[in-house]
Amino acid sequence: MDRKTRPETMRESDVIDLLLRQHTLIRELFDEVERSQGEQRKEAFSRLVRLLAVHETAEEEIVHPYARRKLVGGDTIVDNRLQEEEEAKEMLSRLDDMDATSPEFAQEFGRLRASVFAHAAAEERYEFSELKAATSETERRAMAVGVKAAEAMAPTHPHPGTESATKNLLLGPPIAMMDRARDVIRKAMGKPESGDG
Repeated sequence: MDRKTRPETMRESDVIDLLLRQHTLIRELFDEVERSQGEQRKEAFSRLVRLLAVHETAEEEIVHPYARRKLVGGDTIVDNRLQEEEEAKEMLSRLDDMDATSPEFAQEFGRLRASVFAHAAAEERYEFSELKAATSETERRAMAVGVKAAEAMAPTHPHPGTESATKNLLLGPPIAMMDRARDVIRKAMGKPESGDG
């Protein structure tokens, strides 16, 4: 199934709106993986992994630090989200080592889907809504810069023939993708990259 790239996500200027839009894209990609078979399933899963890597890394680098500082009970809220994210990363790593056409993949993928959807619902309820109320529009626009920089690395539906070196930044195991996304986010936000100390 060929879909067009969704440029509307790149136009979002509020980090919360951008992350909510990514949650929608993530849900759609889960559906696409489940509907697909063979090579198409592998490609859809690869796009899902790239978006999850970018999304979770952006939250860890940008959103969670703000939430810790700005929200009442921010440390607890963020610690709970980080625990959920860690569980999802472990499942992603296991899935990455499996054959996407195997029954074992389907079972583990179902567990990942349930985990990611529960995590997204908790973020939306406990973190995003509170953060939107506790931050200014200017702060949310500033946070969106890093998320957009990372999102540009992981188009969810690239047009055929437009693959580039940018896409190659997000190849390999999920943890390596997250490290590269972290560097792009830090650079966009004017912070030292992880290799810079």
